[in-house]
Formats: sequence, structure tokens, C-alpha cells
Amino acid sequence: MRIADLYGKGKTVLSFEIFPPKKDSELKSIDATLEILCELKPDFISVTFGAGGGSNRNKTIELAKKIKYEYHVEPVVHLTCLAYDKSEIDTFSKVLKSEGIENILALRGDRNPNIAEKDDFKHASDLITYLKEREDFCIAGACYPECHPDSADRVSEMRNLKKKVDAGAELLLSQLFFDNERFYRFYEDCRIAGIEVPVDPGIMPVINASQIKRMVTMCGASFPERFEKIIHKFEDNKDALFDAGMSYALSQIIELITNGVEGIHLYTMNNPAVARRICEGIKNIVACNRENS
Repeated sequence: MRIADLYGKGKTVLSFEIFPPKKDSELKSIDATLEILCELKPDFISVTFGAGGGSNRNKTIELAKKIKYEYHVEPVVHLTCLAYDKSEIDTFSKVLKSEGIENILALRGDRNPNIAEKDDFKHASDLITYLKEREDFCIAGACYPECHPDSADRVSEMRNLKKKVDAGAELLLSQLFFDNERFYRFYEDCRIAGIEVPVDPGIMPVINASQIKRMVTMCGASFPERFEKIIHKFEDNKDALFDAGMSYALSQIIELITNGVEGIHLYTMNNPAVARRICEGIKNIVACNRENS
């Protein structure tokens, strides 16, 4: 199933992101998270992709196959391009096709001083163009409601995002954010820029203080004052911060669904406790939304 076909049918598309465990021995442990997530009958689950080696690619493929054939949920495979050349992308594409996987999230990938960059792909739009010329994948692109850290300004951000869509991206999955108003403004900017594909907001529950600092450094997400106060109040109490972070994420999701967003994409961090709390918190809302669609 092409995931772009899920949108525009009057219901909020629900999806999750997970990542392959670093050790082969841990691959089975992902089942605990998947079993919880699949109770909510997600429309798709995306699987992250580590740059720099065949073993990373293989783990991504194995996990995507597990999702598709054991859990009967459509997988979306992340594919980065900075560290790969055209022949490597061709090889990976053929493997995906042979395994019946037809959905890709095309990404540039984060720069890493320990991994050499190659010359064939400098931007995600280059990868999307290349894939679309050769295979009939359904391709999603990433977007940043508060601008990519490398963007000079909002205008250049929209211009580059439009390049992805013009190259063939059929939907956009957003980076995390903590202020829904910023997502609503970003969505309007997309439509003004002529970007008409679905824009799916990404939500990550924050459950520890170090995670917050890491996320801000990586993606530049800002904190609304209400959220900042919550973090400051509970950052020294692990259990209290977990509850507060989960409650904040749930409030974001409920408001977004109430306001008719096209989808919700949840970053689970492979944490069964996070998966369980989120699923329990929104299961009736998701069911109601589907019944009324």
C-alpha cells in the first residue's frame, strides 16, 4: 500500500517511528513495543536508517519486513543519501522492491565527521529525483515546522521544501515541535508556497532532561513558556517528568486531532512504556475519529 493514498479520506492518519536496535541480539526485544503500538492499528510505521554501512541497512530492512509480514502494518523505510553513491542507492532500492516494500522517507541525513560524504547526493531533493526516475516508490519527505537548522530563513526553507515536492515527494512528515501554533503557521506557509501534499505533524514525548537538550540541539525546536515551566518544575524527578512529558504530548495530540490535522506521527524511541501510555491516552479518541470519518 502506498501511504500517500491513506490521506484525504476524512480521518487522521496515525503512524509511529521506531529504530533498529544496535545489536542483532536486541532485534527480538522490539516486539514488546510493536505489540503495544499495533493494538492501536496504526496506518504505517516508519523505520529509521543509520548511515555508514551495510549492517545498518540490513537491520532496517529486517525490521521493516517484520512490521509488514508479522504485524501486517505498512512499513516506511528511511533512506539517507549523504554517505551513499548512486550504485549503493540502486542496490538498496532493488532489495526493497524484492521484499515488497514500496514506501520510503527520503532524507539527506545528518552530517557526521566520522562518516565520509559522497558527491552524488547533496540534498534530499536530489535523492527523490533519482528514485522517481528509476522506481515507482511512494516517497515521503521531511519538513521542519521551525525551519531546518541549515536554512538561512523562512523563505529559503519554503523554497527548498517545494523542491522536494516538485521532485516527487507525495507527503511530508514533520520534525518534532512543542508548540502547536507554530505547526499551524507552518502548514499555512506550505499552502501559500503551493505545497499541496499532506503535512503530517511529528510529536515526541519528552521524558528526561538530557533528551530535551539533545533534541533542541539537533532540530532547534523552541519551548513554549508552559512547557518550559513544566520541565523546570520536574526535571530533577524522573518519574514526575515522565508523567508530565507524556501528559504534555497527549495534550498536543488531542488538540491537533481536534483541529483536523491530516495525521499524527509519533516518535516512540522504542520505549514500551511510552508506547503504552500514548496508546492508552488516545485509543478512544482515535476510535471516535475513525468512526466519524
